[in-house]
Amino acid sequence: MKNSPAGLALMLAIAAAAPVALAKLPPPPAPTPEAKAKAAEAAAKTAWTGKVDAYKLCLAQDKAAAAYRASATAAGKTVPAAVSTPPCTDPGVFAYVPPEAAKPLEAAGAHSPATPATSPPNSAQPGAAAPKQQ
Repeated sequence: MKNSPAGLALMLAIAAAAPVALAKLPPPPAPTPEAKAKAAEAAAKTAWTGKVDAYKLCLAQDKAAAAYRASATAAGKTVPAAVSTPPCTDPGVFAYVPPEAAKPLEAAGAHSPATPATSPPNSAQPGAAAPKQQ
């Protein structure tokens, strides 16, 4: 394959123009609270879908093991004892509850002064009256 001067010049022009084209791209916009909430809901939905998939896999494995045991006993083969496994847990229907929005520091009382003391931490009052000596 021959390198022509025109092809070489074109490759050099593209290589020189690439950084300029990339430098003019604007930065991505900051995510809005609505976008963050939607992303959190999508993450929760994905996690729930994973739990549903694990539940369906568990049911399929139980069904396959039961079918194997039934066919093996029908054929007269010795079947080893079943390994105890935790029962399949159904994740239920998807229900997303958005987390409570965090209060700003000013509303949370983080800058509030402590309440002043009304009495000294150790008073001179005795805890129990001492018996009188005669």
